[in-house]
Amino acid sequence: MNFIGFKALCLGVFCVLFVSHIYTPVPDNIEERWKVMALDAIAKTCTFVAICFENIGIMRYEEFISMLFRLDYTQPLSDEYMTVTDTAFVDIPVRLYLPKRKSETLRCAVIYVHGGAFCFGSYKQTASDLLNRWTANRLDAVVVGVDYRLAPQHHFPAQFEDVMAVVKFFLQDKILKKYGVDPTRICIAGDSSGGALAAAVTQQGQNDPEIKHKIKMQALLYPALQAIDSDLPSHRENQNGIILTRDTAIKLVSLYFTKDEALTRAMRRNQFMPLESKHLFKFVNWSTLLPEKYRKDHVYTEPVLISPGFSLPALMDSRASPLLASDSQLRNLPLTYVLTCQHDLIRDDGLMYVTRLRNVGVKVAHDHIEDGIHGALSFMASPLYLHVGLRIKDMYISFLDKNL
Repeated sequence: MNFIGFKALCLGVFCVLFVSHIYTPVPDNIEERWKVMALDAIAKTCTFVAICFENIGIMRYEEFISMLFRLDYTQPLSDEYMTVTDTAFVDIPVRLYLPKRKSETLRCAVIYVHGGAFCFGSYKQTASDLLNRWTANRLDAVVVGVDYRLAPQHHFPAQFEDVMAVVKFFLQDKILKKYGVDPTRICIAGDSSGGALAAAVTQQGQNDPEIKHKIKMQALLYPALQAIDSDLPSHRENQNGIILTRDTAIKLVSLYFTKDEALTRAMRRNQFMPLESKHLFKFVNWSTLLPEKYRKDHVYTEPVLISPGFSLPALMDSRASPLLASDSQLRNLPLTYVLTCQHDLIRDDGLMYVTRLRNVGVKVAHDHIEDGIHGALSFMASPLYLHVGLRIKDMYISFLDKNL
């Protein structure tokens, strides 16, 4: 065999090994199977390259992924239906969508918090911009997209504080009057990590006597709501899942709290919570909170409590994990819409939150997408659109239209 042939053989072997490394079987009920497989391969390839770059010292994992996200940023383009502007509320960047047509009555409003595992993303992403435009158009609503500070440059609670500050600013009488918003018709919404922030801000705001106007509704789209148990049934079933794997999720959630990789390693073993956190596990005990169909034949094992070599009180903070809120905190919550996806690593977070809210008498509407995957709303623009992403968008906007 000549040298060129040998190189071709080595390249072929490498490609086969690489494809086998990133390949994830696609469940039978997934629509647009080949497109989903391609998107999953792209996501896992980007993760693979990012880890390689980090290991050889070119750049950190999150820096490479952030660079890819920024390639998808959009400008605040106004059109015949609305004025779109990038501005700031108390020094926090926001994108405002203001309908142009005249209204005889005050408008409803939606504050939208983007996802991205607390580390990535922006209201500038194509999908976020499209979703907020569609919402403003369909509901004739004022929409506020929020850009909170990102990890790992800024750890928790910076992200929560930013979204909370925007909500408090927007709920002032003078601001609502400025934008013609009805103070009784305001929703906060978010997807994935944005759903966690929306849920946490709603919990805090509804129980804060200093906030005069309260949120009418929260909409949580495949939300991430807890970080104290990394071995739920959905984690096991989607360990090597589509778009989001368990290893990737743990790496990113760890960066939300600290750059200390000891947390990442401990979370992989599900042995990272301190001894004093034992009372919190009843709030995320999936053996009682998950509907039976999602428990299947999984056996519940309470996470091992240890004395970790790091001190992170944030792990026990309900502002970081809204599922840790007490029943008394949850009772005051407004109408809640939760959307979960079957083939999603964090599916069970949303399912358990639905159970907990219903148990304390909160009115909850829940949609479960049997062929849904995590991050589906990120794929709504050609050529990377998925029908499931468009369906989730339509379900979300339709619910707002009927209830806001």
